[in-house]
Amino acid sequence: MSVKIIIDSTADVTPEIKAQLKTVHLTVHFGNEEFIDGVTIDHQRFYEKLIESDTMPHTSQATPADFASAIEEVTKNGDSAVIITLSSKLSGTYQSAMIAAAEYENVYVVDSGTVTIGAGILAEYALQLSLSGMSAKEIAENLEKEKENILIIAMVDTLEYLKRGGRVSKTVAFAGGLLNIKPVIAVKNGEILMLGKARGSKQGNNLLVTEIEKAGGVNFDKPLLLGYTGLSDVLLEKYIEDSEHIWKEAGKPRTTVVGSVIGAHAGPGAIAAAFFKK
Repeated sequence: MSVKIIIDSTADVTPEIKAQLKTVHLTVHFGNEEFIDGVTIDHQRFYEKLIESDTMPHTSQATPADFASAIEEVTKNGDSAVIITLSSKLSGTYQSAMIAAAEYENVYVVDSGTVTIGAGILAEYALQLSLSGMSAKEIAENLEKEKENILIIAMVDTLEYLKRGGRVSKTVAFAGGLLNIKPVIAVKNGEILMLGKARGSKQGNNLLVTEIEKAGGVNFDKPLLLGYTGLSDVLLEKYIEDSEHIWKEAGKPRTTVVGSVIGAHAGPGAIAAAFFKK
């Protein structure tokens, strides 16, 4: 008997980690077009459409039936399961998972309190605990404690998509474009918070470094992951180079593409780091 880890498709992980997880897919909408996140639209096509479209995309939560199907598949041989969802403050997906799990024994649901690579490193940590022999209940209890130590810090390349999503006003977005403002944001307790604004990518990279240091540093004993939005990782590679002193203890950090939920609001060209605080 083993413990299987189930995630929703908004959690971003590296391909080798994703292959060891079971994924429940949300739905992405561009106007009247509907796509299954990660199935009928991948990250590259999502960003292509985001750039091409004047319509702000939105996601539909996974249903209880979606989770019930995943639970049935991974527990049919007697295995137990831990489900990790994006923050309940951002989606009803957590509630769908709770409804589905109520029908099964030894299935636990954890609200990650975060999203994208933040939920991804929590899922990777859960996988490590599973492989170490912990029970599903023990893993869920451990995740509830450790999720409080996860931090995502990101730099946004443009205010245009935050404007489209109603996060900033048209006036602020216009002024930010003229001044080449790069907002630095964090995801805390399921909410997107503005930490500061920098003029240009170099100042933005410096501000990212400062915010990570203010958080107390990175716990390299647990998973960490860097991510980028859009079709190119050039800005992320520059950030890694500029902040080498932070990551050198673990070597070059792993990276992945940030998916639709944060990507739609951040727009292309954002970079992010998700880690467990010391």
